[in-house]
Amino acid sequence: MAVQELIAEDLQQKSKGHLSRAWARLIRKKIAVACMVVLAIIYVGGIFAPLVAPYGYTDQDYRSIKKPPSWDHLAGTDLKGRDVLTRVLWGIQNTVIITLVVMGTGGIVIGVTLGLVSGYFRRKIDAVIMRVGELFSSFPDIFLMILIAATLRPRILEWVRWLEDNTVVDGIVKSGIVDYFAISIALVSFSWIGMARLVRGQVLALMQTQFVESAQAVGASTPRILFVHLLPNAISPVVVTVSMGMGALVGTEIILSFLGLGIQPPRPSLGTMLLEAGSLSALREVPWMLLAPGLVAWTLVLTWNLLGDALNDVLNPRTR
Repeated sequence: MAVQELIAEDLQQKSKGHLSRAWARLIRKKIAVACMVVLAIIYVGGIFAPLVAPYGYTDQDYRSIKKPPSWDHLAGTDLKGRDVLTRVLWGIQNTVIITLVVMGTGGIVIGVTLGLVSGYFRRKIDAVIMRVGELFSSFPDIFLMILIAATLRPRILEWVRWLEDNTVVDGIVKSGIVDYFAISIALVSFSWIGMARLVRGQVLALMQTQFVESAQAVGASTPRILFVHLLPNAISPVVVTVSMGMGALVGTEIILSFLGLGIQPPRPSLGTMLLEAGSLSALREVPWMLLAPGLVAWTLVLTWNLLGDALNDVLNPRTR
């Protein structure tokens, strides 16, 4: 009876699609489920910060300056009487927007597309794409990101202010779009390289398989071969790389804000909050200012990396 149940379960698993089987294996991993729940809670709190936050991120309570955590201020207040929990939620929102935009455009759209094109066409196209990637990766990426963010933001800010002064459009600078745009360009400039190399390697290996050769023999179009035959079979390492790359992007965005090149005041960011609470005097007087943003930043990086490890175990055929 037990053998028959195992055979039936095996047949049922084979009847499912690859992603369905992967999802079924993933939800059986407790650490993966815990990471997804934690990430969902943090991201939902950040996305709905205007609704969830108990105060405005610029609201100051002069009677509660440098107060430790209490029922009125669950994470305490900072040196100006602002609620730390509120500012952390808004900082999460900034991190969510930047990391999703950068990974969606640089890592997935640009990186995957260039990797597919490079591996499929090879020759001159492959040489050009890979040499450009090597040129970008030959320099320390964090220094070039700092350089791009520092030089782009003043120019973009000047253009946006001219637009507000000469048109009916208003509130662009206040919304923080300028900061988002400058940081996103700096991060996108380097986030596609690793993904393009990964996808290129997968495509080069898949090009030697019989099903791709058969598709070419029957006259399948190039877009069909790329997006129907090659991309679905290269999706597993892409998913793992995206998950681990999200943790790296979170850390990089926080570093840029910590250096003063990220989200600018009065909008809060996790990096700026860590900078304000990182001095020795602040640690002695208001240590709770470092606790909430530091815990959230650490949790985001850790959970994305743990989820990436779990996805690697699920999607890697050698570890099943």
